[in-house]
Order: sequence, then structure tokens, then C-alpha cells
Amino acid sequence: MKSRLLGGLAALLLAVIGAVLLFVYVQGASARAQAGLEPVNVLVVAERVPAGTPSSDLAGKVRSEAVPKSAVPEGALATLDKQEGKVTAVSLEPGEQLLSARLIDPRELMPGTVPVPDGLEEVTLLLSPERILGGRLEAGDKVTIYTSFEKTDQQTGLLFYDVLVTAVQKAPSEAKNASGSGSSEPAVEMPTGSAFITFARSDADASKLIYSAEFGKLWLAKQTDTTVKTDPPATTFGGLYQ
Repeated sequence: MKSRLLGGLAALLLAVIGAVLLFVYVQGASARAQAGLEPVNVLVVAERVPAGTPSSDLAGKVRSEAVPKSAVPEGALATLDKQEGKVTAVSLEPGEQLLSARLIDPRELMPGTVPVPDGLEEVTLLLSPERILGGRLEAGDKVTIYTSFEKTDQQTGLLFYDVLVTAVQKAPSEAKNASGSGSSEPAVEMPTGSAFITFARSDADASKLIYSAEFGKLWLAKQTDTTVKTDPPATTFGGLYQ
């Protein structure tokens, strides 16, 4: 009788211990599940974004959404902070989270070139080294363009700020015909260090660049992040020392 009573008490104690352990486990699992469901704000693509889109153009194409923490992959971005100057490495589809790996330096997309912003076109001009910082320009640089006209009103003025250079191709000092010999066409000689500089600009601005190259001279100044932009008047001899 006494042994049966002790056995019953032991069984009851084991049942209580088991129930407590089960309760603790369930609570722990619930806590773990809640931690995984904790909402985290991330950027989600709202509309299709082509490869090569500048990060500065993404603000209207992505939105912030609360997503369960367990569903957020490594590298997911919550903001576009510190992504300046980058472009999308691949096309982005609606609904996908924006990952830091999807944004790269423009030079990584296609060596020697950068994508053309939407709405713009490319125009290429051959410029001598003294007009392009001795040839130190690279694709992705932004430049200020000055024009100088001698035959009309002899003045130099600022034409454009923030002109994107999309490609730089160094021109040979002396052109050789493709066959190597036998052609009656004369070789085209170009100054050593000259380069074909390709710009991204609107059609109206491209026309102004072409006109300036045809009837005047162009000078490029490389901009920096701290370049001060003013609105200087055209410089003439009469106002040079004022």
C-alpha cells in the first residue's frame, strides 16, 4: 500500500516536471518565433528598374516596408544613404528587397563606360589634351564645360555644369589604315594625348556642344564633391581685369 502511494506520488511529480518543461519549451519556441516575426523596415522595389539605373533615381521606384526579420536577407537596405554615385548591377523586379550587392560602382558595370541616364543621349567630341585636364578624365566624372569664341565676339563663358562623361577613348597619335598599306587616303594626324570624350546630354544641349566644337573651342573642368557653382558672366577682354 505504502509502495503504491510512493509510486503514485513519483508519477505525479514526473508529470508535473514534464508539464513544466513542456511549458518552458513552448514559451521559448514562442519567443523565438516572435523574434523571427519582429518587423524590420527594408526597401522593396515598387516598379521594374533597368540595370544601370543611378541610385539617385531610385527614390521613386522603391518603398519602405515592414518585413518579418526572419525574411530579411543579409545586405537588405533600409535607406539609400551612403549609396550615392552607384548604379543597379542588374534589373530589379517589383516586390524584391533592395540589396546592397545590387548597387555597384558604375565602372564595374561595363569597364570604361557608365550608363546613360534616362532621357539623355550621347555625343562624342575629339578634344586635345590641354582641354581635358591632360587626359585625366574618366568615365563617370562630372565636368563643367566652358566655351571660347574668337571670331564672333571674343568671349569665354560657362556653358554647362554637371555634365556626365560616359566614355573616354584615347585617340592614337597617327591613324593607320586598316589594311596597313596600299590606300591612297592620307593618314589623319591627331595631337598626342587627344581623346574622344563622350557626354550624356539632352538633344538641345548636344546641339550646343556640337556648335561650340564646330565654331569655337571647348574647355573641360573636372568637378569635385565640393565644387562651388556660381553664375559667372561671360569673360571678355574689356571685363577681364574687373
